[in-house]
Parts: sequence; C-alpha cells; structure tokens
Amino acid sequence: MAAKITGANRHDVTQLLPLVKAIPPIAGKCGRPRQRPDRLQGDRAYDSQPHRKSLRKLGIVPVLAKRRTEHGSGLGVYRWVIERTFAWLYQFRRLRVRYERRDEIHEAFLSIGCIMICWNRLSNSFC
Repeated sequence: MAAKITGANRHDVTQLLPLVKAIPPIAGKCGRPRQRPDRLQGDRAYDSQPHRKSLRKLGIVPVLAKRRTEHGSGLGVYRWVIERTFAWLYQFRRLRVRYERRDEIHEAFLSIGCIMICWNRLSNSFC
C-alpha cells in the first residue's frame, strides 16, 4: 500500500506514476520480491495514452476507463472498494479536515489511519 498527499488543486493523473513508484516491495516469498502490482485500475481521470504506455513499460496492465464512453465499463463494480476506503479514512477527524500546516504531520496521520484500517481488517478476518 502506498499513500501520498498533495494540494487540493493538483490533478490526479499527475500523481499516478509517482504513486505507483512509491509502492514498497512485497516480501515473503523466496527470491526477488515483487516491486509493482500486476494491474492498476482507475477511472476516467487517469485515461491518457502516455500514462498507459508508461504503465505497460513498468510491467503493469492498465485497466482504466476510457473517456467519452458510456458508463458500464465494469470498473464501477470495483470502484466501491476505493470509495469505502476513503470513507474509512474520513472517519478519523484529523484526516477529514486538515488542521496541520506541515505535510509531514498530516502524512503521519494518514499512515496511522491506513495502519489502523489494515489492523481492523486483519483482526476481523481471523475471528
């Protein structure tokens, strides 16, 4: 999992490749750890040919909705996972409204929120 914070006036597509490159290696199996996911899902905001080519060059299959097409591409079935995670993060008051002026402090609270969500999901799956 990787999370980055940006200004509210930044477009999503400008942060696509830095976010993908920020994903830490996945350890656990013998041999070289995986560095990147197999595929990446995104909505119409991420649809651009240069980004599709960059993702393919990194060995990632882009599953991005096309602009100027009808809804029903199938991505809506999986989009609720992302929206649900945002809703879980917004339950933390410090993430819902940003009170901190320094980026490092807000990023720390974002990391703590992600850790707490993962911990709750893992602890509920073993019960």
